[in-house]
Amino acid sequence: MNFVEELRWRGMLQDIMPGTEELLNKEKVAGYIGFDPTGDSLHVGHLTQIMTLIHFQHAGHKPVALVGGATGMIGDPSFKSAERNLLDEETLQRNVNALKNQLAKFLSFGDGETDAKMVNNYDWFKDFKFLDFIRDIGKLITVNYMMAKDSVKKRLEGESGLSFTEFSYQLIQGYDFYYLWKNHNCKVQMGGSDQWGNIVTGSELIRRIDQGSAFAVTTQLIKKSDGQKFGKTESGAVWLDPKKTSPYKYYQFWLNATDDDSKSWIKIFTLKPKEEIDAIIAEHDAAPHLRIVQKALAKDITIRTHSEQDYETAVKTSEFLFGNGDLSFLSNLEHDAVLEVFDGVPQFDLAKDKLAAGINILDLLAVETQVFSSKGEAKKMLQGGGVSLNREKLNDVELVVGNNQLINGKYLIAQRGKKNYYLITVS
Repeated sequence: MNFVEELRWRGMLQDIMPGTEELLNKEKVAGYIGFDPTGDSLHVGHLTQIMTLIHFQHAGHKPVALVGGATGMIGDPSFKSAERNLLDEETLQRNVNALKNQLAKFLSFGDGETDAKMVNNYDWFKDFKFLDFIRDIGKLITVNYMMAKDSVKKRLEGESGLSFTEFSYQLIQGYDFYYLWKNHNCKVQMGGSDQWGNIVTGSELIRRIDQGSAFAVTTQLIKKSDGQKFGKTESGAVWLDPKKTSPYKYYQFWLNATDDDSKSWIKIFTLKPKEEIDAIIAEHDAAPHLRIVQKALAKDITIRTHSEQDYETAVKTSEFLFGNGDLSFLSNLEHDAVLEVFDGVPQFDLAKDKLAAGINILDLLAVETQVFSSKGEAKKMLQGGGVSLNREKLNDVELVVGNNQLINGKYLIAQRGKKNYYLITVS
């Protein structure tokens, strides 16, 4: 199965320039996708393009990841409702370095024929004088041509308008394609379907400057089955950086996908072959309540984005919070990660010297913390078997809790009923 066929059966392919598939079947080709460094982390919305580069590399071609250090100073106006804030050079460079590290987890970089390569368009734009650019490049593309693009027309019709800075973006991105075609033998540009206009501008520059030929492939923009934007949750974007979105929350994002979405996403966001995916879906349909597709999808993408250990911790965290899993997984977590696990759970602080002397369980639950509003309420529930500490059911109202019962020498996990957790941090 060739690269285009791979994208097609996975439901990723949107548009393809005539002659592209023939070129890719005839020779090994370098092709690129641009990533906007306006933040210090990629998010799941970028994964479609990352997967495109992975498939491109697996098909025997050379993927080039362009990090837009120069274009990031402007901001792509494509289908955006308003102009972005411009970033300073220091912030952009920090973002560029972070994105390089993230992409290296998905692609094999090196100097080989099909090894991935990273480029930064700031390297060729930093010394390009404005007058030289508008004289040598600007004259090649008419304003009529640029205004005919849907992304430009939508902004011109909107209330915020379009600045000259943003209007120039497609010309600058078009020059990127020309530069990579000229200096890196990069014959194909890929991207989301919203980039088609910018990509075509690049191929037009290549034709007009050097009478060359260039090609393009775009992928579909991913949406949820209910029409909502993919990659967004109530708390915001789902990031690839574990400090921004913990591996547990990342795992839960995929695990909570609907049946329809997960059946589409397992094709797009995993490298599983068609036969295996068909078998997983068939097994899922026989027992939908087991969420087999969601679990297979969440496992695959969590391991590739983070690690096998992060995946196992995410599963154990889920089992603990939603089932009968034990607390052993906490021993491998840093303090911030523990707080992330118990995000949204009521938390209390307790001085370690108080616990050193021993605290009666009723005082711990109703005086030193507010797990219960009164000692009477705590006693009643304790005697009824509705209280656990560190996953162990309690019924002794005379129990004394000490430092020897701390998890990681720092935590106590109180549980009231089946689903109400409380984190007590001792310091």
